Amino acid sequence: MSTSLSSWGNYPFAPQSGHPCHWRTDVGPLMQQVSEAHGTTLPFGNGRSYGDSCLAGSDHVLQLRPLNRFIEADWENGEICAEAGVTLGEILQLAIPRGWFLQVTPGTRHVTLGGAVANDVHGKNHHRSGTFAHSVMSFGLHRSMQPPMVCSSMENPQWFAATIGGLGLTGVITWVSIRLRRIQSSLIDTTQVRFDCLNDFFALSAELDAQHEYSVAWIDCLAKGSAQGRGVFTVGDHCETGPLAAALPYPLSVPIRSPVSLINPFSLKLFNRHYWQRQPVNRQSRVVAYSPFFYPLDRIEHWNRIYGRKGFQQFQCVLPTTVAEAALADLLKSIARSGTGSLLAVLKRCGDIPSVGWLSFPMPGTSLALDFPQNSTLTKKLLPRLDAIVREAGGRLYPAKDAHMSGSDFRQAYPAWEQLDAMRDPALISRFWQRVIR
Repeated sequence: MSTSLSSWGNYPFAPQSGHPCHWRTDVGPLMQQVSEAHGTTLPFGNGRSYGDSCLAGSDHVLQLRPLNRFIEADWENGEICAEAGVTLGEILQLAIPRGWFLQVTPGTRHVTLGGAVANDVHGKNHHRSGTFAHSVMSFGLHRSMQPPMVCSSMENPQWFAATIGGLGLTGVITWVSIRLRRIQSSLIDTTQVRFDCLNDFFALSAELDAQHEYSVAWIDCLAKGSAQGRGVFTVGDHCETGPLAAALPYPLSVPIRSPVSLINPFSLKLFNRHYWQRQPVNRQSRVVAYSPFFYPLDRIEHWNRIYGRKGFQQFQCVLPTTVAEAALADLLKSIARSGTGSLLAVLKRCGDIPSVGWLSFPMPGTSLALDFPQNSTLTKKLLPRLDAIVREAGGRLYPAKDAHMSGSDFRQAYPAWEQLDAMRDPALISRFWQRVIR
C-alpha cells in the first residue's frame, strides 16, 4: 500500500506515492517493481528537503523511513552503523547518555542518515568540522539490477564521492556507518550579542569563530537604511561538565495546514523588531540545552504548516569570501524593498574544509538562508533578482533547499554535475534533476 508524501516546503505541490521498504533485502525488488511500473523512482527519507530534490520525476518514491534499525554500535570508540531511515534525533537519543554527539548536525534532528549523506548536510561548525561527509566511514549502496556494494574512501571511492551530496541519484543508500564525537555534557555554553550592521557581523565572526566550535547569526532581513544588516550573533561550545541527557519530544505542534500563510509583512516586521530589541546589547553568556541551540525550529512539530496551502520556498546561498559582504548587502536591500522576508534568517560563515562530495554545497564564504511564503511575486520578481546577485558574485544555491534554480545557474555552480549524471542510476531521477539538466 502506498502513502502520499510531499516535500517540506510543499512547493512545488507534487504529491508523491510512497512505496514503503521495510527490509534492506527488499530494496532491490522494490526498486525494480516501482521503476518498471512507473518508469523511474527515487529514494525518500523523512521529507525534510524543502524543494523538489526529494520528489521523483514519476511521483513514485521508495519510502525508506521504515528502515530504522541500528545495526551495530561501538560505544568505546563512538562508531555506529544504522539503516538509512534512522534519524539523527534517534541517534542522539542513544548516543548522548553514553557521552557521544554527532560531529556535524543540520538545523533539524529529523533528517535521516540516508538524507544526511545524500545532501551532505552541514551545521553551525562548518568552519571547524566541515560537512557531514567527514563523519561518514562507509555506507551501503544498492543500484538497480546490481548486487549491493559497500562504499568508503578505500572501497569503491568513486561511488563514495558521487553519492555524498549526490541527491539520491546514484543508488539507494541502505545503511550508513559514522563516527561520533565525545562530549562531557549535553549542555551548550553560549555567548550572544546583537549587532547593528553587516560590518559588525563580519567583525564578530572574524574574532569569535576561531575561538568557538559553533557559530551562527540571526539577521533582520527587513531592516533598512542604517539598520540594514542588524542581527544577533551566537557562538557556543559543549560544556565540560553537566548532565548527559537526551531531549524529550516537544509537545507543541501545528495541527493543520493554514488556509493562508500566517507569515506576512506586518507580522514579520513586528517580530523582527521585537526579537532584535530584546537581545543583549553587551555580550551575554549562558548555558542552554543542546536541543534549542541546534534545533530551534524543532520545538514546534509541523511548523511548515503555518505557511498555508501554497507552501514556501527557502532561499539558501553561499557567497565567496572576497565578495560576501557587498553581495549580502545587495541581497538584503532587495529583500527589504520587496516587503517580504523570513522569521528565521540564518547567516553563518563557511570554512575552507573541502568535502569529498562532488556536489557538496558549502564553499569558503558566507551562507544566508531565508524562508519566503510562496506567491507569484516571489517567483517572478524577488527570486530572479536574488539569483542574479548570487550569480554575479560567483556563489551558489543549495539543491536540498531549492525549488526554482535555473539549469544554467546550477550547471555553472556545480561543474561536476556531468560526472554525477554519468553515474546516475537509470531507475532514479528527481524533479529537481529533470529541471536543472535540461
